[in-house]
Amino acid sequence: MWTHFEPVHAVTYFHPRARAAYEAVGLRGYWRGYFAGRAAPLGPTEAAPVIAAFFNFAPPMVSRALPAIWRLATPQEALRARLTGAVQALAELTYELPEAHLAEAADLLEEAAAAVEPAGRVLGAANAALPRGEYPLARLWQAATTLREHRGDGHIAALVAADLDPVETLAWRVAVDQPLQNLLGRGWSEEQWQAARGRLAERGWLGPDGEATDVGRTRFQAVEDATDLAAARPWRTLGADRTDRLRELLEPMARACHTVIPENSPIGLPALQS
Repeated sequence: MWTHFEPVHAVTYFHPRARAAYEAVGLRGYWRGYFAGRAAPLGPTEAAPVIAAFFNFAPPMVSRALPAIWRLATPQEALRARLTGAVQALAELTYELPEAHLAEAADLLEEAAAAVEPAGRVLGAANAALPRGEYPLARLWQAATTLREHRGDGHIAALVAADLDPVETLAWRVAVDQPLQNLLGRGWSEEQWQAARGRLAERGWLGPDGEATDVGRTRFQAVEDATDLAAARPWRTLGADRTDRLRELLEPMARACHTVIPENSPIGLPALQS
């Protein structure tokens, strides 16, 4: 299901209308909009909670953005901008789908999102507590975002339990499935990257040439399995038949959203299978 609802959320990072909406409230530059949009559900927070919740950004990078962005736009303005931009993007991408299709998808996705467990899920809980959107695309995007952040919170918990720090996690992803250039923009120095690779090698996760070992793959698969388990409750609650129906409804939307998501996106989103 992640590969079907994540593209709906991800238009907020990649569609020109989403970026324009942030710029309209004074958040010029990609990272200002990114940090303001994702952090806004937490209120006018300082950097420390965002460093913890976002996990894979170097602390100095987050500290440059927060709390300075709140002098440009309030969290309420950032929330309106991110929803406006996302809805405009989705409207452009899904205009051929009937209103009834969008409404049914929004209803089912909202029902799944209502079943998220907030305990221990900071970003998931903060997004789940936001007011319900008025129109189907607004409801659809907000539900996808709640599910996305809820899943991300669980993934971070699994990484922490596996004793992986942020830059080690990024270095591992480069070894298995991500181009290095996609992940360099998170503020870590070359020395920190090298040290992380060294720690992974000491643990037997990387070989002499930096390639992923079978040991590393097996242990990281346990992280992925824990992530899936922690994200499963909404789909158990919705039930197999209605989850399958929602997947069918989301399929054409996800494919349309992929047209604006880079093939090698930094969020590691795989293409939908034919």
